[in-house]
Amino acid sequence: MKRALVYGVLVFIACCTAVGIGYARKQNTFMFTVDMPPGFKYKAAVYYVPAPGETCTVATKDNLAPTFNYRWWQDYTPDFKVPIYRTRNGCPLVVKNIRLDIYGMYGKSWDDFGRSGAQVVFKKELPDEIHREFFDASGVSTFTGECEWWFRTSGKTRVLRKLLNCKDLNQGRPSSRGVPIAAYTFDQLANKTIKMKVVMAKEEAPYYKRAWVKFEDGWKRCMGEGFEDQHAFCDGNEKDFSHFIMSDGTLCTIYPGCNE
Repeated sequence: MKRALVYGVLVFIACCTAVGIGYARKQNTFMFTVDMPPGFKYKAAVYYVPAPGETCTVATKDNLAPTFNYRWWQDYTPDFKVPIYRTRNGCPLVVKNIRLDIYGMYGKSWDDFGRSGAQVVFKKELPDEIHREFFDASGVSTFTGECEWWFRTSGKTRVLRKLLNCKDLNQGRPSSRGVPIAAYTFDQLANKTIKMKVVMAKEEAPYYKRAWVKFEDGWKRCMGEGFEDQHAFCDGNEKDFSHFIMSDGTLCTIYPGCNE
């Protein structure tokens, strides 16, 4: 009778343990997704380190960062599932950060794009609650970045190119001076969704402000010393301007319009 009772208790404990492990595994992921303007995509690399309290180490070759949307221009999906914990060579690991590359297309050619960065950081504890993001009732946490196009000309023909600059823009906590960033603790993540929202600045700006002059209907490119002059700064001369060529080959004299 006693043996049967003990056996029954052990079976019950084993079943509970199995259920608990299964439940923990189901709770071992969160979703990452984005809300971005048309023509924008991203690539993400997820990095892992030994979990808090662990003394083991794993060589980089055995702990490579999974990369999502590696060929973002060809095979793209806006969301992916991220494991919080994983094991490599017997060493328990936990997610450390997600490094993001934000890509924005401004033309039809394969190289008509700008790139900027963003990051999501994960820690056991954060020293200051004001820097931690929170989730709404539906389990979604959104952090925001503002991206701005910087335009410039390149080469003797002065082809207009654009650079993408994205900065942190968040509500409820101080914005950083760098790229969009969000921080969470491990215990926040299970079965939740982290969303990066990208908004555009109201206006584009010249990369070299000394090379352009702003008028009511747009920006004009200073001539400088001529088309051989790669910098062609205005240096006080706001009368002599040059044409430039858009990425599609159109000849223009003012930006963001084309003709005055």
